[in-house]
Amino acid sequence: MKNLKLILMLSVLISVSCKNEKSTRAFTEVIYYCPMNCEVDKTYKEPGSCLMCKMDLIANQQEKSRHLNEGEISDESIFHLTSLWNTHQGEIIQLEELKGKTLVMVMIYTTCKAACPRLVTDMRNIEAQIPKSNIENLRFVLVSIDPTNDTPKRLKEFALENKMEEEQWVFLQGTESGVREFANVLAVKYKQISPLDFSHSNIISVFNISGELIHQQEGLGVDNKETIHAILELTSEN
Repeated sequence: MKNLKLILMLSVLISVSCKNEKSTRAFTEVIYYCPMNCEVDKTYKEPGSCLMCKMDLIANQQEKSRHLNEGEISDESIFHLTSLWNTHQGEIIQLEELKGKTLVMVMIYTTCKAACPRLVTDMRNIEAQIPKSNIENLRFVLVSIDPTNDTPKRLKEFALENKMEEEQWVFLQGTESGVREFANVLAVKYKQISPLDFSHSNIISVFNISGELIHQQEGLGVDNKETIHAILELTSEN
């Protein structure tokens, strides 16, 4: 009888241990579809153009859930990217080192005279609406699409020029391939049109602490109410 009780107790302990190893987590999957719905209900996993009408595909976010081991990151996390990045503070990091913070990310280049200054202003406007108590759980990350000219020294100067010197501001310079890979994840398109000039998408992206895309804001000077709401929800959970 005593042996039976002991076996039952051990079974319960093992069961509890197994339950603690995994947790159900919601994550956001980004899918792409044709705005003209040429192929009814057909979706794509990667950005690009419709094979029929050639129009750019539109991103759509879908909530899904699955079991993740404690500390595990989902397949949709940007922390799986292994590229190395130079920060404006002279450090070398991988994106995974930003894990644990809500990330607000945008791709710019410092010689831009048109869209990028407005994107920077949008980032500053978003920051201004976040309570100080939430800021410590947040990082505003500006990734250069011009790694040749935007050296860590230049990014440091840019941060000073724009009064983005606090800890929550992070500027990154990567390799050409690393920047292109990251842009594809964010569905940001860019093209060099002269030695110091690029055409590019204007997208601000919000990631949760596990590096999963939660929200995107597209355009310049747009209403950022939904972006603020997403950030407040995420930074309050941290």
